[in-house]
Amino acid sequence: MTLPAYESTGPARNGIPADEGGESVRRGRAWLWFVVPVAAGALLGIAWWLLAPGGANLLTRDAALADPSTPLTRLPRDLVLAGLLLLAGCFTAVLLDSSPPDKRRGLRTFLAVAGGLAGAAVAWQSGILAAGWWGSSGRVPAGEDGFTLRSVVVLLVWPLAVALLAFLYNLIGLLSRGTQSGGQAH
Repeated sequence: MTLPAYESTGPARNGIPADEGGESVRRGRAWLWFVVPVAAGALLGIAWWLLAPGGANLLTRDAALADPSTPLTRLPRDLVLAGLLLLAGCFTAVLLDSSPPDKRRGLRTFLAVAGGLAGAAVAWQSGILAAGWWGSSGRVPAGEDGFTLRSVVVLLVWPLAVALLAFLYNLIGLLSRGTQSGGQAH
């Protein structure tokens, strides 16, 4: 089954007249570049708790790294979250680059970067929430840290990866277009 094509003189959608290229359809979906990373952040937070030392510790399964208050678990725990956020940022940037180029690419990039920042914060908090729900039944003694993020700078990995890769993809696209048109000039 094929979807009907909207013509430039076609019916209005949500009160916005349809124009060429389905611009009114794309305009309504820009908010997804913010909402989807936030929702993905909740899943990444649970994955962080499952994989990281001090959490469920499914990566190493080392008994010495099972206690979240052990100083040895702090750096690996932060690095696991950083790796997950970097992977999410690269995935977001590839999706952003594969979206159709039009006048709204700047808006989509801004929303993807903002969504990455919000998604990273949601991942952090949902990982801590997962540790509270499914973590060890004993309370953490006073003055010791439980399952938490020691370096808050890790939260910038996702939005910085999206911004940097979007910049590089656009730069490569502009340079390749410039060399193609420059070689055809007489």
